Amino acid sequence: MMEKELICVNCPMSCRLTVQIEENKVVSVSGNSCPRGKAYAETECIRPERILTTTVRITGGIHRVLPVISESEIPLDRIMDAMELIRSAQVKAPVQVGDVIMENILGTGVNIVAARSMDKFSCSDTSQK
Repeated sequence: MMEKELICVNCPMSCRLTVQIEENKVVSVSGNSCPRGKAYAETECIRPERILTTTVRITGGIHRVLPVISESEIPLDRIMDAMELIRSAQVKAPVQVGDVIMENILGTGVNIVAARSMDKFSCSDTSQK
């Protein structure tokens, strides 16, 4: 049996969790003050997930890149593959916050969406950033 210690990040309590793992399954979780701590420990020890935030290139926009975010968590072991796909993406301005930039990335069922709106660059703009 393997034992892991974690600090829960799901609420401000920051509980110190002790997780017992046997045959790649969580057998027990202790130290959590709420059910979210147990769920966090189970996911974190068996298949950790993260929200992905990054940027994509944008053409015709007032800036050169557009901040994007995953709508929900994706498996941590797929982050680098997702980044490869996102790195090759390019969108055209204008874009509204929440617009889907990449649908169902890596078959995870998670969309990559615009984290902000981006207007088109026009000749009347004094500078491009």
